[in-house]
Amino acid sequence: MFYVKLYLCTLVAFFAIDMIWLGVVARGFYQRQLEGMLRETPLWSAAIVFYLLFILGLLVFVIVPGLQAGSARKVLILGAFFGLITYATYDLTNLATLKNWPLPMTIVDLIWGSLLGMSVSYLGFVAGKYL
Repeated sequence: MFYVKLYLCTLVAFFAIDMIWLGVVARGFYQRQLEGMLRETPLWSAAIVFYLLFILGLLVFVIVPGLQAGSARKVLILGAFFGLITYATYDLTNLATLKNWPLPMTIVDLIWGSLLGMSVSYLGFVAGKYL
């Protein structure tokens, strides 16, 4: 039951942070960078699968090992690295294979993925200490 609660706490943190980023902070940036490529309405089923898998990855590779080690520093470093790797998989593949994929989009997304992975991992770590 601990892992289910930890997963749900981490998922809520991820969703809240990413929705602020996508819906408020970077919305105009993504619209300008991906002009003509964005759907009118996101394919939410695909987004939800990504969210669920990303959080599972953070728990398995970052948060639980960090809790076992009792190290917030480890969580911050591994969370940033996990975010970088996962977002790089998407953005660098697009940069390599799609015509007109914007380099600024890739750079911003790699930074965002790192920050998101780090912050969500830390919040999951804190939640795990209290559960």
